Amino acid sequence: MYKTHIITAVLVAGYVLGLFSNGHAQAAKPNVLLILVDDMGYSDLGCYGGEISTPNINSLADKGLRYSHFYNSARCVPTRAAILSGYYAQQINRDSVLDVEGGADETRPRWARLLPTYLKRAGYRSYHSGKWHIDGKPLENGFDQSFDRADSSRFFSPLRLPEVKKKDEDQSGFYATTAIADHTIEFLQDHQETHSTEPFFSFVAFTAPHFPLQALPEDIERVGDRYQVGWDVIREQRWARLNESGLIKKADLSAVEYDLGPPYSYPDQIKLLGKDELTLPKKWASLSESQKAFQQMKMTLHAAMIERVDIEVGRILQQLKSMHSYEDTVIFFLSDNGASAEIMVRGDGHDPEAAPGSAGSYLCLGPGWSTVSNTPFRKHKTWTHEGGSCTPFIVHWPEQIAQLGELRETPGHVIDIVPTILDLAGVKPAKQKVPFPGVSLLPSFTKELGEKRTLWWSHKGNHALRDGEWKVVKVNEGEWELYNLDKDRAETKNLAVQHPELLTSLIQKWKEQVAQIRRIKEM
Repeated sequence: MYKTHIITAVLVAGYVLGLFSNGHAQAAKPNVLLILVDDMGYSDLGCYGGEISTPNINSLADKGLRYSHFYNSARCVPTRAAILSGYYAQQINRDSVLDVEGGADETRPRWARLLPTYLKRAGYRSYHSGKWHIDGKPLENGFDQSFDRADSSRFFSPLRLPEVKKKDEDQSGFYATTAIADHTIEFLQDHQETHSTEPFFSFVAFTAPHFPLQALPEDIERVGDRYQVGWDVIREQRWARLNESGLIKKADLSAVEYDLGPPYSYPDQIKLLGKDELTLPKKWASLSESQKAFQQMKMTLHAAMIERVDIEVGRILQQLKSMHSYEDTVIFFLSDNGASAEIMVRGDGHDPEAAPGSAGSYLCLGPGWSTVSNTPFRKHKTWTHEGGSCTPFIVHWPEQIAQLGELRETPGHVIDIVPTILDLAGVKPAKQKVPFPGVSLLPSFTKELGEKRTLWWSHKGNHALRDGEWKVVKVNEGEWELYNLDKDRAETKNLAVQHPELLTSLIQKWKEQVAQIRRIKEM
């Protein structure tokens, strides 16, 4: 009897200790909030050197971690496939490489399940709000509730809104960024009312600031004349703040690539935008006054869209606090690729008489301001240079992060999202047909990880591989380039000629990954 009491006391003490580690009551499994934005560059956020006002997102960085070497797949479809599956998009038919077919119209193999299906085994409920851009439907892939913002051609008055409630049938006052947050909050409120004892995974996929550049009038007004000084001045200011913050070390600001325009040519569509549209990033002083006014407005809209995202993120964070889940929720914030140099017209077309930013207007950021958004890097969305593939990554979990507000130089990639969240949830997948290529970043929450990593890219003929501090990269039929990212983050000094053997070795590693993808296709 006496021994039984001792055993019971020890078990209870261990249980209480687990609940009250760090002096606070904690859920056995943390909630997870994953916030994804679309086409936002490395230096757009205030906490990454930008002049755009993002106080709510900045607060996550102040009490969390900012990663300076975090990568995506350079385009929305492959990045989203990687975020929710844990695989390179080419491994699961969602992108192509060389002769291996794949893309947005292809279907994942059955073994490539999405994150919510793994989490369900650990008792999680999963919610999705916003852009999908993955094969299948959210509710078919483990999500318990979804607001699928299927119409990405319009921020106002969408034509398609599947899986929404009656209140959205009245389109007056609809704005996509706010609607995505509304449904996120609604799902969280329902979770609190009916499933409060279960942990949740909330995937919030904002479509801003992806084109069309459409913003609420009050957000446009708030930005004001901030960009009247032009893109050359704004880029230099961002570069100075990046240096001061320590986010970019041992790097030179990349030269503006004045000959690099949109990755796809739509000359007939561009004509619709008028004589003030520019397909190349000319020096600001060389622009006419009407061109300056037109280009200034485009960055004003881009900033207004990001500031609205920040406002809506603040509302979601307030909801977490009101349901006493804020401290028990791990929050991730990232972008699906770098800023876009694309210029095109889709949806309802472009009315030159419509107010810029309104439903009748269809503007894109273009290469001039995209160069600024991706400061200090080269190139844009679609390319696998740092400008297209490296973007902000913020982790907020104050009670489990050693030093709040620190920077992390530990390299990470969107293929690491699934392993990291499964690690947080205590889920160990059964033996997999194809092992995850990524790793859990959970150890980096407390310290820098010194392990050497190899990361791989390919999109639309743009190829790259990073191995430790070295990176090889090429553009379509161009020559392979070689950079030392420890000394040259902005890829300004091509060392291919100086290190031919290393170049050959890294290219061979890139090819070995392609060979592995071919073997997967044959399974």
